[in-house]
Amino acid sequence: MKKKGVLLVNLGTPNSPSVKNVRVYLREFLMDKYVIDLPYLTRWFLVNVIIAVFRAPKSAKIYQQLWTDEGSPLLVYGKKVRSLLQQEIGDNINVYLAMRYQNPSIKNVLKEVKKEGITDLVVIPLYPQYASSSTKSSIEKVKEELKKANYEPNVKFIENFLTNEKFIEAFTESGNKHWKTGDYQKVLFSYHGIPERHIIKDCKNGYCKLDDTCCAAYSDNNRLCYRAQCYETSRLIASKMGLKEDEYRISFQSRLETRARDPWLKPYSDLVTADLAKSGVKNVLCFSASFIADCLETTIEVGEEFKEIFDKNGGEKWQLVESLNDNPTWIAALKEIALKEF
Repeated sequence: MKKKGVLLVNLGTPNSPSVKNVRVYLREFLMDKYVIDLPYLTRWFLVNVIIAVFRAPKSAKIYQQLWTDEGSPLLVYGKKVRSLLQQEIGDNINVYLAMRYQNPSIKNVLKEVKKEGITDLVVIPLYPQYASSSTKSSIEKVKEELKKANYEPNVKFIENFLTNEKFIEAFTESGNKHWKTGDYQKVLFSYHGIPERHIIKDCKNGYCKLDDTCCAAYSDNNRLCYRAQCYETSRLIASKMGLKEDEYRISFQSRLETRARDPWLKPYSDLVTADLAKSGVKNVLCFSASFIADCLETTIEVGEEFKEIFDKNGGEKWQLVESLNDNPTWIAALKEIALKEF
């Protein structure tokens, strides 16, 4: 008899905001060959001798700002989403939550999945847009742990879900709460950045040119191009909100350039934020639509650091659109995405 399950996978979070635990998290995260795709010894030296050593104390302070009494928002909302989806989807399908890095680990959660006798499993990496450094890494880790466990359920992987209507509707709901009641002049869609070389690797037959000649429309040719997916996400949300083309901008944040001549996706969000203020734009509403839960990159980077840049350069009102978190429409989107695969 078939027994069905849904596995939600998000990026992960340190076990605590201590320097020690943040350093452990950074080492696991950045040693992933899909995140920093450099030769192993180069990656090891860069991560263990430079980044984890010097970045961990600074990152720990930021995580301490982010941490709540319940813990890391990413994990807190992950647990809420798992529980809410379980309620919506019914008792005939088990819902699980795992993190690519740290806990609850994919390895341990799959042990539970195997123990409960799941025969048909849908794996949903919680990244709206596919990228090798997030989606592919999570998918490959699930495959690796299934093999180690000698466990072979019928598995289906969701590569992205940016075109799901309920997903777009959920972000639109969050945005309209501010847009329709405020006096915003511009909307900025800020996405997590990745190295340009990752885009070239992920695109078919060299199709991606890293400009609007290939990202102006979303098609089978650029279906897994992260840049094209981000532009399409923005277009879909903007259309649903009734925004005109000149009312929004698209940019990329959180760059970590490890080598000279190794550019990340442009334009850079921090520079665009400053330019908007300098050009006379006083009020900006900012989406961070590559994240489905509030985290360091949304709450701190976009909500606080970009606000400081905006204010410093003459801006007056900077508003972060909250992530989907436990939005009921987002839960409905996940239910639709999962059930479609059974």
